[in-house]
Amino acid sequence: MKNSAYILFIFLVSCTGAKKISFDVIDTDFSKGRLKNQQTITLDDFVKFHGHLCDGLVIGSLAMQQGLQELYPNQPIDRTNLRIVSKASPCLTDVAIYVTGGRYQFNTFYVDNSIKCIYIIQRIDNGKAVSVSLNPGVKPSAIDSLGNLAVKQELSSCGIDSLRQMEDDFTKFLLKSNPDNLFTVSQVANFIWSPVLKNDFQKTDVLNKEKEDCGD
Repeated sequence: MKNSAYILFIFLVSCTGAKKISFDVIDTDFSKGRLKNQQTITLDDFVKFHGHLCDGLVIGSLAMQQGLQELYPNQPIDRTNLRIVSKASPCLTDVAIYVTGGRYQFNTFYVDNSIKCIYIIQRIDNGKAVSVSLNPGVKPSAIDSLGNLAVKQELSSCGIDSLRQMEDDFTKFLLKSNPDNLFTVSQVANFIWSPVLKNDFQKTDVLNKEKEDCGD
């Protein structure tokens, strides 16, 4: 059975006029092929890849949409011609990898929590790079406060449910909002690709997977 957040997403897109999150991309047409395979990636694809719908997945999707519009205006996004730096969030990194085709082993993806933005995305052919940041005040501070407790595994079972409701409400807000008002996209002049070789970031979305239900 699909979870309630996913049902919320379907309801919003079908009934409330929420802007559809989608990416028209182009890839090679087989393992040694030509650049001619066009397809569309949607939020539903991210949900399947990531495992669930959440506010972080929507933030990453909208941020990526805003950034790639600057790098590939009015044309398919060439996933063979991108590299990306992401914050370490499981949600943000999954979106980054899925959309851009960036991979650590091919020197087109790395994670760096020292960046002040969500993503830095670069076109390889012309070197143009942009940063994408969530505007101050968009995300409710209570989500981060409770989220920090959840990461420390100090949030009660009922607290976990309260956090989920807050995130679901924020997801609803994000999907109904104009992303132009949520994010700032800035060009990064003379961006230098300098991979951070680190693989011990904490995967925060599995820390409470054995938590008992509220009321048990």
